[in-house]
Amino acid sequence: MPVKSALYVVATPIGNLNDISLRALEILAHVDVIAAEHIQNSKHLLSHHSISTCGTKLVALHQHNEITAANKIVYFLTAGKSVAFITDAGTPAISDPGAILVQHVRGHGFAVIPVPGANAAICALSAAGITEPHFLFYGFLPAKSGLRRRELKILASLPYPIIFFEAPHRVHESLGDMAATLGMQRQLTIARELTKLFETIHVCTLGEAIPWMEADTHQQKGEFVLLVSGAAIQDKSEISEQAQNTLKILLHELPLKQAVKLTAEISGESKKVLYQLALSMKE
Repeated sequence: MPVKSALYVVATPIGNLNDISLRALEILAHVDVIAAEHIQNSKHLLSHHSISTCGTKLVALHQHNEITAANKIVYFLTAGKSVAFITDAGTPAISDPGAILVQHVRGHGFAVIPVPGANAAICALSAAGITEPHFLFYGFLPAKSGLRRRELKILASLPYPIIFFEAPHRVHESLGDMAATLGMQRQLTIARELTKLFETIHVCTLGEAIPWMEADTHQQKGEFVLLVSGAAIQDKSEISEQAQNTLKILLHELPLKQAVKLTAEISGESKKVLYQLALSMKE
């Protein structure tokens, strides 16, 4: 049974309504209050799992009213009520409302309890076959092309696979900006409509992405997760032996970032390459 005066942050399915945990269903069936991004969408999920909302208070909480709704939820928690927060799909506060609510609730001294489940970024990553141990989750790029390209230039030198979310009406332009900024040969995994009827997972280069989409306009519909490979890493053998030795010595005495910074200043080697070498030394 739910704990009184606690906020449960509950992950819900991203497509297939059966992708929800038993714990999530138990919490949603027994809390006093359910805060939802869109109440009608959430009622459909609850009805599918035979969860009655009779006796349960439903509160709308979305990006346009999050602060006001957060105050209302604090009121319920103060009165000893248990509250669950759900968004339309996936894990709340991940490119979705919820972070302000959690911050507000914590600030008033109440417990915040996560109930894990579906997440589109991790779902796509698990089916992409990417072997690198690290990745960067970015989320949604800016809507305007100029700002989008500026952000992509900042990300261009990072050696990690980067995960983006994108809406169907912007995906064509975003892929064009990615190809122009990151390079046509970067590997791309397009994950579309995950866990839904027309789920598609396609691997190609950034240069091949737009022709592939234009060949079938259906592939431009739905919600997208785009996974782009990281920048090529310079072989550590290209780093001078003296720089490698300097880095090794400094790592014994200093935190990793400081050791890399000083080694780069001393040797003139790339900080990015030295950072990767430092990580491998630490491992």
